[in-house]
Amino acid sequence: MNADRSATARPGDPHAGQPVRTAGTPVRDASVAMVMVHGRGASAESILSLAPALALPGVAFVAPQAAGGVWYPYGFMSPIERNEPGLTSGMLAIGRVIEQIAGSGIPAERTLLLGFSQGACLATEYAARHAQRYGGVACLSGGLIGPDGTPRDYPGSLAGTPLFLGCSDVDAHIPAARVRESAEVLRSLGGEVTMRLYPGMGHLVNDDEIEVVRSMLAGALAVGDP
Repeated sequence: MNADRSATARPGDPHAGQPVRTAGTPVRDASVAMVMVHGRGASAESILSLAPALALPGVAFVAPQAAGGVWYPYGFMSPIERNEPGLTSGMLAIGRVIEQIAGSGIPAERTLLLGFSQGACLATEYAARHAQRYGGVACLSGGLIGPDGTPRDYPGSLAGTPLFLGCSDVDAHIPAARVRESAEVLRSLGGEVTMRLYPGMGHLVNDDEIEVVRSMLAGALAVGDP
């Protein structure tokens, strides 16, 4: 799957044709996969730098790349239409990766989503819009997308998916109120949600978050083959 360019970029899907990078156990040999979504101005390689701290035997880490390093142009609380077509294209990129992982024999219940910052917002919004039982969702310094008052009447159910939302309580980019709202929405969709707001933390990933995500991966590995 490394450096996959199976789709070609086009005006309505600007992230198509971008590479997909991997780390950890090769997908064809893995029992569990984690889709890792990078932040604004970053890269697939940068989010994969977390993989060594998360690595467990049998886990494949798969990271799509955004065109120009940016999934959508404006802040995640801007009107949704202002962030198109990048927003929808980013979710299509995640969907393509999940489909490829499923084609390698790893089902959704053993596939996790993790994102940081803009990638956390994108991954979490993807999970809400495509609700099903995932192996887990980790939203690190992010929240659901759209301005205050955005309808959150998502269809489907997360069916007990473990979800973790971690963020600073004073993050300059992610209001704590949006993290709390996102946690409640995801609970209403049937997710098993853990939320932690860290006092005075910067816009970063801390050791406690890494341990939580490792535990999520271990739980998905324990599911085993059907």
